[in-house]
Amino acid sequence: MNKEISGKTQVCALIGDPVEHTMSPAMHNAACAELGLDYAYIPLLVRPECLSDAVCGLRALNVRGFNVTIPHKVKIVPHLDGLDPMAERIGAVNTVVNNGGELTGYNTDAAGFLAALRERGCVPRGQRVALVGAGGAARAIAHVLAENGAEITILNRRKEMDWAHEIAGLVADNFKKKVEVLELNETNLKKALHGAALVVNATSLGMTPHADATPVPAALLNADQTVFDIVYNPVETRLLREAAAAGAVTVNGVDMLAWQGALAFRMWTGRDAPVDLMRREAMRMLKDNEE
Repeated sequence: MNKEISGKTQVCALIGDPVEHTMSPAMHNAACAELGLDYAYIPLLVRPECLSDAVCGLRALNVRGFNVTIPHKVKIVPHLDGLDPMAERIGAVNTVVNNGGELTGYNTDAAGFLAALRERGCVPRGQRVALVGAGGAARAIAHVLAENGAEITILNRRKEMDWAHEIAGLVADNFKKKVEVLELNETNLKKALHGAALVVNATSLGMTPHADATPVPAALLNADQTVFDIVYNPVETRLLREAAAAGAVTVNGVDMLAWQGALAFRMWTGRDAPVDLMRREAMRMLKDNEE
């Protein structure tokens, strides 16, 4: 049943380009309905050249908060009044809270990754981690893993090795931890995965329509690992399917998506989000899109 919008309804939003296939409105509006909150969450297409105007408009319209997705996560930083310490370290924002016209940026990608990991019983402290990829998601993941005491090796494609070295430098500056950087190939994967308790795919390898791809050969996976794939379409990637067959604990991208949304929800509403409901809504949308 559709909720009635009134003059008291508080508005939250998502800004990005594109936004057509986002699952965030379904997750957040279902959570608000479940808890009886007078909130509405809407997606807003914001072109890169319109970002400054959009932020001014959201502030002026007194939206309670908004999520930030591609391509604005880094470029929005100068338009905000302040940053949470983790967002400042990462240099990227995916959640903004509006308190009386003061906009503060957070990065719930990092906290959402950690929450999804802990939900599966994996504690990073003292563990060796093989992190594949060096994009924006990998930057957030590397920082939260370092903050929580993990030993990290980043593997990335040769032509983008500077991205991996940049992340390693930031982690070293922020946490005084050395991060190993290796070119992504089977020899280095074998080295990095030997003794690694956690394997993370922070690339788009394996995403629909290339669901037959995987960043890690099945022969390198084993039952002593937790394997986390941030790709959520398909829900079970080839990497996760082969990891499960090897006896590993698996964590999928929908878990991270739901948790990062739940953390933003709490910042805006002050209420704990129904994470399982948000996860089910995301899964429902994925199924509908497949059909």
